[in-house]
Amino acid sequence: MDEEILIPITFFASIVLILWLYFSTRNKERMALIEKGADANLFKSKSRPFPTLKLGMFIAGIGLGILFGNIIAVSTSLEEPTAYFSMIFLFAGSSLIVSHLLDKKSTENDNE
Repeated sequence: MDEEILIPITFFASIVLILWLYFSTRNKERMALIEKGADANLFKSKSRPFPTLKLGMFIAGIGLGILFGNIIAVSTSLEEPTAYFSMIFLFAGSSLIVSHLLDKKSTENDNE
């Protein structure tokens, strides 16, 4: 058997094993909570009011990071990869923080 074929087989087997362990452990935890008399509403996830807001702000942050990385790379002596990666991570992270704050504010307004 060729050694190259083992890589995708191992990859997909690992994914299946991880998913199986995740779901079996989650099921055991839920069954233990139900046996103790916990409320079934604990398992329902809360819906987010704007599910695409986080993705949109993240992509916009990456775009701003590329733009400002280019500006910094052209106007300073900073190397291009350093300028691009630092600005992409800075703006993408900032956009996720702003998205979280907006989501938190929206859920607080819904609770009132």
